[in-house]
Amino acid sequence: MRDVWTMSAAAQAEAVRRGDVSAVELVDGHLERIAEVNPRVNAVTQLMAEQARAAAARIDRLRANGTAPGPLAGVPFTVKETTPVEGVPTTFGVPRFRDLVAQADAPPVARLRAAGAVPIGHANVPTLVLAGMHTRSELFGDTVNPWDPGRTPGGSSGGDAVAVATGMAALGLGNDSGGSVRIPAQFCGVAGLKPSTGRFPADHRVLGPDDPGPASQMLVTDGPLARSVGDLRLAYEVLAGTDPRDPRALPVPLYGQPLPGPVKVAVVADPGGQGVHPAVGAAVAAAADALRDAGYDVREVADVPRMAEALDAYGRITVTEFAPSWPVVRTLLGPGGDRYIARAMERTPPASAGELVRLMGTWLGIRRSWAQFLDEYPLLLGPVFTEPPVEPGLESRDGAGRDRVAAGMRLCTVTSFVGVPAVAVPTGLADGLPCGVQLVGRAFREDLCLDAAQAVEDRLGVLTPVDPRG
Repeated sequence: MRDVWTMSAAAQAEAVRRGDVSAVELVDGHLERIAEVNPRVNAVTQLMAEQARAAAARIDRLRANGTAPGPLAGVPFTVKETTPVEGVPTTFGVPRFRDLVAQADAPPVARLRAAGAVPIGHANVPTLVLAGMHTRSELFGDTVNPWDPGRTPGGSSGGDAVAVATGMAALGLGNDSGGSVRIPAQFCGVAGLKPSTGRFPADHRVLGPDDPGPASQMLVTDGPLARSVGDLRLAYEVLAGTDPRDPRALPVPLYGQPLPGPVKVAVVADPGGQGVHPAVGAAVAAAADALRDAGYDVREVADVPRMAEALDAYGRITVTEFAPSWPVVRTLLGPGGDRYIARAMERTPPASAGELVRLMGTWLGIRRSWAQFLDEYPLLLGPVFTEPPVEPGLESRDGAGRDRVAAGMRLCTVTSFVGVPAVAVPTGLADGLPCGVQLVGRAFREDLCLDAAQAVEDRLGVLTPVDPRG
């Protein structure tokens, strides 16, 4: 039991429940791993060592008193720097917020803690989650991809993905509004879940008492990262539910009715027809073969619904919502940190009131088109990012780099816009770098996505934990 950090989250929790290892020993094993690995990858930003040990000791006392310690008993997890943990600053990677101490756990942190999991540290993000796809913050610096330091770990939940991939935590809690869980999952060789809008409760009022506008309310979803689909499922079961702090969260059953006959899977290797790297195309093909072998009815289709229209509407709505605060926000991003958003603002002017009303109708129409598509094909198999991991900061280097990254993440962007669930799952290595795919499903059918991702994992394997390379 010495290297407890190598175990799955499920195995760690079971070991604590059986008494094979104490929760304190489990936390200490991960703290030792963090001390060994984090100086090389810079993923964990604010270590919560004493708080984690105290939480683990409470779990051990519960077990000693005969109380069930929960389905995630003692399992350490990291939390993205955007998400409050009681008593710890929520910095967003911004120096000005280094003293913004959270008064309470965010709903997903509270749910994981209630299930026995232990927050062990915050994890790095791009500055204010706006400086780009690469995980580099003004406050904490660059996070390194453990597979190759010359490639980005992705973002904006890159710190959590690296922490999970290297065994510093069994689970990571990120969030995703266009790929921020799924892209780092692919780039780091782990699994990630973006749930349906309204599946997990959240409260994103971190920087003030006011709620954000409709785009932020509808697009941002908290989501877990894990080394295996089984661990992702455990986190999903804990995180789902309602909370009075979030009227968006709905009491939808975790598991839907079984579908008749083999489940149909639509395969689109190149959504929108903008091109896909051969390694990513091969990953989609390998996952398709794995699903066929598992009994799925896998069919190649021409494309997903209304890709170009959805990308345009996503951009116009988000820029319109964001434009009034941009003059202040850009001052927080540090030298060069404003380039990524500035290019978007230059290319996409804010909509007028009338145009915004029309765009909100377009948004609903696109969601309807996808609901009809997924009614015929309950699952969609496609890429997460249409290239292998790219170099750090490509999206902020120039207009061509930004366009390349925006094109690469296009299926993530559109599925966030539509609000449907998706699971990113690894498929193997290509030239020493992780490859992966995503399984997209009908609204509130995360169970179908997880089942299909498990079938892929069963046939193609798990890639992590891994020691940093290079």
